[in-house]
Amino acid sequence: MLPFANEFAQYPLFLYGTTLLLGLMLGSFLNVVIHRLPLMLERQWKSECSEFLELETAGQESEQKYNLVVPRSSCPHCGHQISALENIPLLSYLFLKGRCRSCGVHISVQYPLVELLTGLMSLAIILHFGYNIAGIAALVFTWALIALAIIDLKTTLLPDNITLPLLWIGLLLNQQGIFTDLNSSLYGAVVGYLSLWLLYHFFKLLTGKEGMGFGDFKLFAVFGAWMGWQSLPLIIILSSLAGAIIGIGLILFRGKNRNTAIPFGPYLAIAGWIALIWGDEITRSYLHSSGIL
Repeated sequence: MLPFANEFAQYPLFLYGTTLLLGLMLGSFLNVVIHRLPLMLERQWKSECSEFLELETAGQESEQKYNLVVPRSSCPHCGHQISALENIPLLSYLFLKGRCRSCGVHISVQYPLVELLTGLMSLAIILHFGYNIAGIAALVFTWALIALAIIDLKTTLLPDNITLPLLWIGLLLNQQGIFTDLNSSLYGAVVGYLSLWLLYHFFKLLTGKEGMGFGDFKLFAVFGAWMGWQSLPLIIILSSLAGAIIGIGLILFRGKNRNTAIPFGPYLAIAGWIALIWGDEITRSYLHSSGIL
């Protein structure tokens, strides 16, 4: 039995409040991941390249410890170290009026939005799955997708540090049949990766351009591992729909050119999260409306 299972069963509002608070705090941590993980990877790549080329600068950056924990968060403009009171999810941003307490420079609205989004999405997960193994696993899935989507949006990277562990977690969970059976999970991972891999090479053969990145293949494989191969057609349809709607919005309201490259990862993440919660209902409604069922 999970810890506090009886207490949460007796007081569901306590469960929902705890989930929302946990989501807000995790959202604050995800902001750190979103900012630092790409920089950590860049440092690692530079260090490896320097060592391979036997350059004198090899290892100099790595001597300065930089990870998700150290150094302490600080204002990128003036270097002011952010205190615990300045790092309370949502409230600190409102109290500081979205500005650094030291230099007054505007703080990106991304920070409170990620915190709020993580809190609300975490609450939606627990409302749907409840407090059980599936619900806790879906929370991890949700937090990872939020980080991946925003990192991809900002840097066009989908780090293996997140996607590959998520892939293995999905396979291990479905060994116990948490979301689907193991065969569907295994074939889902294979079909998810190979389908976009083939599409990538077919598009490149026809146009000479790269339509997506290799990280997209791995993320699609993650969805297959978590939800089975049966979920993949719905996810690709939903991601294409999300891409069309958001892409048109960017063209109309932000003056983006239709030839501007937009990462596909965020659309996949939106579709995968929707499919995890409402995939069966969406598929069933479609089959009923089309007269198949």
